[in-house]
Amino acid sequence: MANIEEKVETLLQSKINELGYELYDVEYAKEGKNYFLRIFIDKEDGIDLNDCEKVNDGIMDLLDEADYIKEQYFLEVSSPGIERVLRKEKHFDSARGEEIEVKLYKPINKEKEVEGILTGYDENTITMTYENDEISIPRSNIALIKTKYNWNE
Repeated sequence: MANIEEKVETLLQSKINELGYELYDVEYAKEGKNYFLRIFIDKEDGIDLNDCEKVNDGIMDLLDEADYIKEQYFLEVSSPGIERVLRKEKHFDSARGEEIEVKLYKPINKEKEVEGILTGYDENTITMTYENDEISIPRSNIALIKTKYNWNE
C-alpha cells in the first residue's frame, strides 16, 4: 500500500501546491471491508471545510485518470490536525524540539506510551528527552508517533 501512497503523493503534489496548499501526507488504508485514500493538506492559517472541498474537487479527475487504485475507495481530504502523525523526514524536521507522544509495541520501563521532547532522529531510531533522560527508541518498536498538544495552556 505504501507504493500507492507514493504514487498518489507524486501525482498530486504540484496540483495541491498550485491550489495554495501543502500536501502533508497521503494514507491508503483498508478498514474493515472498505478502502480509504486520505489526503492531508495544510496551510499557514489552518484548514477549513472549504479548503478540503476545493482540494477534493481539484484532485478527483487526476486520481480517476491515473487509476492507481483498482478497488472502490472513499476519498477523504482533511487537515493533519493539531496533533500530527509523524511518518516522513519532513514531519520529524518540523517537530524537532516539540513535545511528542510515542506508542510502542514493546514497553520501555514498563510503559507502552511515552511522552517527551523530540531531540533527533535517523532512519533507525528517534531520540527524545523522557523523564529528564535522553532515550533512543528503535523505529521498529514504534507503533505511532505524533506531536502532542498541551490542552491546558
